[in-house]
Amino acid sequence: MSQELDCDVAVIGAGIIGACIALELAERGLKVFIFDPESPCSKTSYGNAGVISPWTCVPQSMPGLWRQIPNWLADPDGPVSIRPGYFPKLLPWALRFFSAGRENRIDQIGDALFALSQGSVNAYKKRLKGTGYDHLVHDALYVHVYQNKSSASLDHRGWIMRRDRQVPVELIDRETLKKLEPEISQAYNAAIIIKNQGRAKDPARIGTSIMKKAFSCRARHLQKKVNAIQPDHGNGCKIITDDHEYKSNNIVIAAGVWSKRLLQNFGFTVPLEAERGYHVIFLNPEIEINNSVMDADGKFVASSMNSGIRIAGTAEFSGLNTKANFNRSKILAKQGKKLFPRINVGETKVWMGSRPSFPDSLPCLGKIPGLNGIIAAFGHSHYGLGMAPKTSEIIADCITGEAPKVDLKPYAISRFK
Repeated sequence: MSQELDCDVAVIGAGIIGACIALELAERGLKVFIFDPESPCSKTSYGNAGVISPWTCVPQSMPGLWRQIPNWLADPDGPVSIRPGYFPKLLPWALRFFSAGRENRIDQIGDALFALSQGSVNAYKKRLKGTGYDHLVHDALYVHVYQNKSSASLDHRGWIMRRDRQVPVELIDRETLKKLEPEISQAYNAAIIIKNQGRAKDPARIGTSIMKKAFSCRARHLQKKVNAIQPDHGNGCKIITDDHEYKSNNIVIAAGVWSKRLLQNFGFTVPLEAERGYHVIFLNPEIEINNSVMDADGKFVASSMNSGIRIAGTAEFSGLNTKANFNRSKILAKQGKKLFPRINVGETKVWMGSRPSFPDSLPCLGKIPGLNGIIAAFGHSHYGLGMAPKTSEIIADCITGEAPKVDLKPYAISRFK
C-alpha cells in the first residue's frame, strides 16, 4: 500500500544525528518525518561517555598504533577485543584502518574531524534553549590521566596535532590533578587537560529534548522500521516499511551502523563496522567527579551523569547481531575502581551499543552519487555526540540548496570505491 506524505524530508534514524538534523530542517521551515522503530536516542546515542569536544582532530588510527594491538588483544582487560572467528571478516576493514593511520594521511583526516566538531558546546546550548534542559550541558575540562609521568608528553603525535590546531591543552603534575579531581587514585602522576570542553549529564535526554523541540516545529516520528528505500525517479523518493510505501522529496540516511543495509541494493558496499562499546554506571557512587576523565592507557572515560558515575569505553569487534558480552562492562567497573578507589561499587547498571565506524574515522556526508534525493549522514564512529550539530547544518544546506560551509570531499561515500 502506497501512502503519500506531506513531507519534505524523511530522516531514517532517531539517534543524536537524526535528532539534530530533524530540528535543523524543521527550524528552516521544512516538514520532516523521522523513521525509526525505536524511541529517540535509545540505542547507540544513549550510552556514550558524554564528552562534547569542539576540538576533535585526532583519528582513531595513528602511526605505530598497530604495534600496541597484539598486547591489547592478549590482555583480557585490554581496551580492544575481537570475538573468536570474527577476525577474517574484520581483516579488510582492519587493513584500511591501519592504512588510514599512515603519517601522510592523518593531518588531512584530522582537519576533516576538526571541521565537524568546532563550536559543538555552544551549538548544543543553542539547541537546548527553551527546552527546559539547558542544564544538561556543562562547561568542563577533558582530563587525560597517566600513571607513568613520562608518558604524559605534549610531544606525542596526537598532542602535536591538537597543538597545531590551537587546541587549548596543558600538562599538569599530580598535585594539580588532585586539586581538579580529589578522588583520583594516587597511582596517577600526571595529566594533560583539554580546556573549553563540554560534558553531557544525560546524553540521551539531550537527544530526546532536541527531538521534542523538532516536534514542536514541523517534525513527526513514525515508529517504523525502514526495510528499503528508492531514489527519486521523477515522482519523489520511496520509503518502504512493513506495512506501507511512503513518498518524500528527500531521504536522509542517519541510521548509524544500520545504514549500511539500506545501500546494499544499490551496489554500495561501504566498510562500516559495528564497533561495540560498553559502559557501567555506579548508581550510588558516593563520590563526585568534576570533569570527564580518560585513563590514557586503558582508553576508558569516567564522567558524572544524572544517574550516577558512568565508566565507558572498549572497542569490541564481533559483528552487529551477536549477543552482548557484559564481561566487558565488568572490566570497566574494575578499572573504574582503580581510577577512583573510594567509589561505591555496590549498585551498578550495564549497557552495550554499536558505534558506526569507518576505517578513516570520518562519516559519510552529503548527496549520494546516482541516488537522486538520498543524502548520507552516518558513520560518526566515536564522535557522534560532538559532531551532530555541525552535521545537521551540512545536511540542511545540501537539502535547501545552500553551499555547505565545510568542504564535503573528505566525507564523500565515493572515497571507498
